[in-house]
Amino acid sequence: MSAPPADGTPIRTAVVGLGWAARSIWLPRLRRNPAFTVIAAVDPDERGRAAVAETEGADRLPVLAAVHDLDPAEVDLAVVAVPNHLHCDVATELLAKGIPVFLEKPVCLTSEEAERLAAAERSGGAVLLAGSAARYRADVRGLYRIAARLGRIRHVELAWVRARGVPDRGGWFTQRSLAGGGALVDLGWHLFDIAVPLLGTAAFRHAIGTVSSDFITQRSSRAAWRGDDGPVLSGGTDVEDTARGFLVTDDGRSVVLHASWASHEALDTTRVTIDGSAGSATLHCTFGFSPNRLEKSTLTRTVDGTTRPVAVPTEPIGTEYDRQLDMVPAQLRDPAGRGRVIEEVRRTIGAIERVYTSARIPQEVRESVSAPV
Repeated sequence: MSAPPADGTPIRTAVVGLGWAARSIWLPRLRRNPAFTVIAAVDPDERGRAAVAETEGADRLPVLAAVHDLDPAEVDLAVVAVPNHLHCDVATELLAKGIPVFLEKPVCLTSEEAERLAAAERSGGAVLLAGSAARYRADVRGLYRIAARLGRIRHVELAWVRARGVPDRGGWFTQRSLAGGGALVDLGWHLFDIAVPLLGTAAFRHAIGTVSSDFITQRSSRAAWRGDDGPVLSGGTDVEDTARGFLVTDDGRSVVLHASWASHEALDTTRVTIDGSAGSATLHCTFGFSPNRLEKSTLTRTVDGTTRPVAVPTEPIGTEYDRQLDMVPAQLRDPAGRGRVIEEVRRTIGAIERVYTSARIPQEVRESVSAPV
């Protein structure tokens, strides 16, 4: 297994998957961060390789066609940003070879895939890390600090509702066989991720939900800011643009979830509300890179009928990704890190599966979808 450097030597990093996320988020940030040096880029698609080779310079950055071409002795970390249906296959191959993996969300699409990742992490001895940038936002960190003063947390509401933002319509994002689902898998994974520090290790005893697709075929609902405003791709759509869920933990706390790629709203809005035994707090902001944004984040705390604003700093869009990268070197060296991500992933994908199951079965049998995860 390739051991991560402990002497300040840059972490030798391969970027696997050269789509929008890699080119717009990870490659630029890895290039700017002195803790990392990008030593290879990998994509089976010739167009993706050509685009990166043109930008980076083929003589400066080797661009490979397959992960089996990566040598564990020369790679300290693989940042994996392939399409959803390839996350598990690519990450398990790398982990089994002993290469640590930073895997973009969704980490997996099924509970069975979660167990495959767990087995690969154990067998290869390398750690699995997961993209969870929203936790590293300054406003979310401010919300967590307030949550620590709200007493026993009773209820959490999480919503990410885009005005317009259906990604890649007709491409892999909107095909269930390739994406695993729609807005719930895409945006909802971030919302579950926000909830983890609030709920700890509590499992979801009950999960129920609904899905709908009122906006997904409307051209005006597409994510033009991603460069998706060209011709509609030919793959069709069979996923939801909106998902709503209600979940209850095994210790009696409730969670409401609302994820929408498109809506009737004018701006993309993320809202997180926490109700505790000693007060409540609400954050309004906009996650992600869409230009349809709230002007600024607002955070409030309410106690005994009085609501007061809490100051949060303004930071450039995407700062949370830089902040998460800054934490990666320590996470790679943490001997207790292996298995930590998988425990969170099991709960998240288990809950997502059950919300989807609830949305697809008749109302009269929904109450049977209640086994703990």
